[in-house]
Amino acid sequence: MLLFAFCLQSASALVCAAVPRSFQESLLQAPLWYRSSSTESSLATDNSTADVKPGQSFKGHDMLAPFTAGWQATDLNPLVIEKSEGCYVYDINGNKYLDALASLWCTALGGSEQRLVDAATAQLKKLPFYHSFWNRTTKPSLDLAKELLEFFTARKMGKAFFVNSGSEANDTQVKIVWYYNNALGRPNKKKFIARNKAYHGSTMIAASLSGLPAMHKNFDLPAPFVLHTDCPHYWRYHLPGETEEEFSTRLANNLEELILKEGPETIAAFIAEPVMGAGGVILPPATYFKKIQAVVKKYDILFIADEVICAFGRLGTMFGCDKYNIKPDLVSLAKALSSAYMPIGAVLVSPEITEVIHSQSNKLGSFSHGFTYSGSPVPCVVAHEALKIYKERNIVDMVNKISPKFQDGLKAFSDSPIIGEIRGAGLIMGTEFTDNKSPNDPFPPEWGIGAYFGAQCEKHGMLVRVAGDNIMICPPLIISSEEVDELISIYGKALRETEKRVQELKSQRK
Repeated sequence: MLLFAFCLQSASALVCAAVPRSFQESLLQAPLWYRSSSTESSLATDNSTADVKPGQSFKGHDMLAPFTAGWQATDLNPLVIEKSEGCYVYDINGNKYLDALASLWCTALGGSEQRLVDAATAQLKKLPFYHSFWNRTTKPSLDLAKELLEFFTARKMGKAFFVNSGSEANDTQVKIVWYYNNALGRPNKKKFIARNKAYHGSTMIAASLSGLPAMHKNFDLPAPFVLHTDCPHYWRYHLPGETEEEFSTRLANNLEELILKEGPETIAAFIAEPVMGAGGVILPPATYFKKIQAVVKKYDILFIADEVICAFGRLGTMFGCDKYNIKPDLVSLAKALSSAYMPIGAVLVSPEITEVIHSQSNKLGSFSHGFTYSGSPVPCVVAHEALKIYKERNIVDMVNKISPKFQDGLKAFSDSPIIGEIRGAGLIMGTEFTDNKSPNDPFPPEWGIGAYFGAQCEKHGMLVRVAGDNIMICPPLIISSEEVDELISIYGKALRETEKRVQELKSQRK
């Protein structure tokens, strides 16, 4: 008999698997990793209130929490973070954690950059808010737009449009592309192609673009104008004897076949993350983007680069487009744009698209899209200050100096019998747990191996991202050599304990 739904997150989305009563009972024997069944939730030491100070129990709290199973808010205490300092965060009980995911891939400058606080404070005192509708705006939004266009050097861009998040950025991309094709008299060129395992946000259109079934299930998504093509994960999907370049050729051919099947005159744009983040830190194989760009250019299809995670130094280049020689027509930005100190995102638009929008505006009327807080002055001054810091501190050089130690230190664990692959670039890494080191031998989902590892990390004072049996690590870009040592040490401790857990579960199965 099935007692309840045991929910695991898969690449930023909940995937629920039914769990037998006997396994539920075993979970109650091991409450630490029982709590870890939601990868974004608390992994506190047990499912009682023993670890909570009097008067600080938040079981059954009043918030409908994002990417969290409903039963967790009722049955478990959340991990409540109270303050941050550099690469560390502290909970309300004073416990200190190395924030190895930069919160949600976003606090690039850590949690205590005084210059960003001062910039926000000064602007709050001067002009806390004004909008950017109807040809009215503020100096901070104009200054940030100019700076962003200068910052992005993969190709010349024409304009910047401000939003509040990566999800809003990708929703905006769709509306810009539709407006653009309407202006050109191409009313049928409206479909979008994204990739399986991609994550582009959780609003209706952004979730449709995402290639994660859990983002679609129960929400009646994806939208009918969104198509999905192959995930470029070479380790998992290559054929026997197939090289990376051959794999890339096959995926490019598959994309072209999809375009021809649908009709090139109906395909408006292709969207991709330079490195797929929430899908498991999936790097593009050799020649992938060269071949994909050739296909979309051949059929007059726009290329949208979703740089929400990769931008501002994460990969050891200022943008992911720089690393993989991507020449996009549109770019989505958010997260590290302000080091997450204020919610802000942006869309960069090519001069070619901008010219059409401007020249055809008398025919189509206003570009009737935007948000109350588009270009809000406080987020804009904070983002502008963050860009100054990235430039002054040579953030790309900082990443390139520390990342070899980070990469080599984690990849040293590749020989573990429970690790299928460790992959990454710059200061972003993914670990995928599999049996027999094979992509075809996953551990039983009810074992919760990734969740158990995440719980052990938390026990030892480090917060990581768990998505099924994938672990994602993406620390602040300011991480020090000593903090990398600590990260690697905790990873190793958690791995050893997880290896023991796997052996225990295997012995019980015999």
